[in-house]
Order: sequence, then C-alpha cells, then structure tokens
Amino acid sequence: MAEHRSMQRAALLDAARSLLSEGGTEALTFPALAERTGLARSSVYEYFRSRAAVVEELCEVDFPVWAAEVEAAMAAADTPAAKVEAYVRRQLALVGDRRHRAVVAISASELDAGAREKIRAAHGGLVAMIVEALGEMGHAEPRLAAMLLQGIVDAAVRRIELGAAEDPAVITDAAVAMVLRGVTG
Repeated sequence: MAEHRSMQRAALLDAARSLLSEGGTEALTFPALAERTGLARSSVYEYFRSRAAVVEELCEVDFPVWAAEVEAAMAAADTPAAKVEAYVRRQLALVGDRRHRAVVAISASELDAGAREKIRAAHGGLVAMIVEALGEMGHAEPRLAAMLLQGIVDAAVRRIELGAAEDPAVITDAAVAMVLRGVTG
C-alpha cells in the first residue's frame, strides 16, 4: 500500500510539473491534476491539502536537484570568474526544464508564510554557493554582491520565460556580461 501511495504521489508531482510548465500556476488545479493522473478529484485531496502544498513539495523535491546541477557546473570551473559564469549560465539553461517551473512558482501568493520561509531558505542556499567565488574575485561585500547577482539572474529568467524578442542565448550572454563586467560589458 505504501508503495502504491508513493507512486501516486510521484505521478501527481509529475503531472504538476507538466501543468506548471504548460500554463504556469493558473494551470495547476486539482481537477487538472485528477485528469492527468486518472484519479478522482477527491483523491487528489488525500495527497495534498492545497495547491500551495503541491508547489511546496515540488520545491522540496526539485530545488535540491536544480541546485546540485548549478553546484556541479561551478565545481567544473577552474577560476572564480568561471565559477560565477557557470552559476549564471546553468541557472538560465535550466529555465526550460519542467522542474524549474516549480521553483519559479514559489512566489505564488497562496503559499503560506511557513512554506515561503522554507523556500526562501533553500533559495538562500543557492545564493550562498557564489559568495566564496565573489570574495575570491575581490568583492568587498561578497554576500551583497551575490544577492545582486541573483537579482540579475532572476531578471534574465523572467525575460526568457516571457518569450522575449531576444533569443535565450542572447539574454544569457547579456546576463553573464553584466555580472562579470557590469553595465560597461
């Protein structure tokens, strides 16, 4: 029985990823989850109490995987500047990944304060990855620089997700240039 519940929960999470990827948070509804998984709508409530609970669990499951990919890209780089570039490029490369939609959905207004705090802490762990490299590059305030750098990444993510006129590669290159050289790049 436990294995069956685990498989159903995994199917619901996979369906949620697809729905988020296809239509954003508005597409993630219990009727849509039920339809995608072949469960009765009432059965979905046996697994999750709300849409926010689905998003929270997706973040708990997917964020560490996503962060590990960013960390691995940074580990493969040999200089602090290359680590910073890998940090930016890997995050932006993950924008099209279905798991990323769940991470982006963390800003959904229906998340309760506890869920938002957990997700904020996980996001802070991602930002913490880059602090050391920024310190090695000579930044007087590497933690502040890391937060600002993540702001550039977040803006680039939004631009890519909006289907901007620019190609995602152009947006990525511009974000990397801004992070490494400021507005003079």
